[in-house]
Amino acid sequence: MIIGINAVAAFKEPRTGVEEYTYQLIKHLAMLGEAKKHRFILYKDTKTDNRNLSLSNNFKIKQLSWPLPMWTQIRLALEMSFSKLDVLFVPVHILPLIHPKNSITTIHGLEFEYYPKMYPSNHLKYLRWSTKYALKNASKIIAVSENTKKDLVEMYNGNPEKIEVVYHGVKIPKLIDKQKIDYPYILYIGRLETRKNVNGLIHAFNLLKKKYQIPHKLVLVGPMGYGHEKINIGKDTIIRGYVSDKEKWQLLQNAEMYVFPSFYEGFGMPILEAQIVGCPVIVSNISSMPEVSGNGAILIDPKNIEEICEKMYKVISNQDFKKDLIYKGYENVKNFSWEKCAKKTLNVLISL
Repeated sequence: MIIGINAVAAFKEPRTGVEEYTYQLIKHLAMLGEAKKHRFILYKDTKTDNRNLSLSNNFKIKQLSWPLPMWTQIRLALEMSFSKLDVLFVPVHILPLIHPKNSITTIHGLEFEYYPKMYPSNHLKYLRWSTKYALKNASKIIAVSENTKKDLVEMYNGNPEKIEVVYHGVKIPKLIDKQKIDYPYILYIGRLETRKNVNGLIHAFNLLKKKYQIPHKLVLVGPMGYGHEKINIGKDTIIRGYVSDKEKWQLLQNAEMYVFPSFYEGFGMPILEAQIVGCPVIVSNISSMPEVSGNGAILIDPKNIEEICEKMYKVISNQDFKKDLIYKGYENVKNFSWEKCAKKTLNVLISL
């Protein structure tokens, strides 16, 4: 089969959720023995660099020049009108208007329906239209969690038989010796924005400091997002912004715990990244987070500041509880791998 992939996100730097998903998926597709019998064409724009992805000989990168916006709906669509693909795979949910009969797209979540005010009105309309268009016109939809599939069925009347759930994987890091740190800290990794409930975490941390006089600091890692200007930084809160891959793993290895009180996630890769290095996890009890974290996390109501505070203190004060939580995290993360994700995705692609 000849399989085309909209690979723009795989070549972007720095990589966050969707970019990391696309990059890791293509990388591991190229490593699969069963993928060698197929040809892959990776479509990219001129704004991204292809030096960060090593591929096997059955993968070809095709650069499509287009200086204006709407690359997917104009330039990629134009390419599809002349292509002889057996399947087009779009790892993000925007399916070009012109596409092969057999087309598959991944939908990562419907956060824009839960938090519409975070999106400019024209962008929100486009997200809603493109999601409905993909559900109607794609041959198959890949959802990254059962929760995302449920949302698509309930909110968009999607056909459940058309939607396949394929979980993300988790990268196995090159671990280094734990560093001696000057102070203990609680870690957050994610976009610094309203939807992620960063202010709620800061309030819970400030309460923890006041109530229990702990020496910890709160370290926030991630790019700025919607509403970041409303984040109330205290004296013991440190914003690191975007960090390198090496720094991220160092921070996770040395953290007292990873806390992620987000209001909505389509998946939540940092949960697994924390678990794989033995960092205790506290996450919200809503959307996909209980599904992804399994038994290896403390689940909290993200709106309950007192509960977040007390759960953080339990991890700090109860070492036996903390060790058990770490063990359960190790067990849970065994259910996720990029190789498994690539195999299941390939099976969906060739099933058509």
